[in-house]
Amino acid sequence: MIGLILLFLIIAIIAGIFGFIGVVEAAKSIAIILFWIFLALLIVTLILRLVRR
Repeated sequence: MIGLILLFLIIAIIAGIFGFIGVVEAAKSIAIILFWIFLALLIVTLILRLVRR
């Protein structure tokens, strides 16, 4: 999951350098969505581990 976030972040940076505004916005949006999904899964996992102990 983190790998996908980094991939889309790199795509957004490279596209930004070359001026592809539409590609930058799409890659940035995907990276942000993946980041929040990953963060939510991390929090849920931590809570479940605390509850099981």
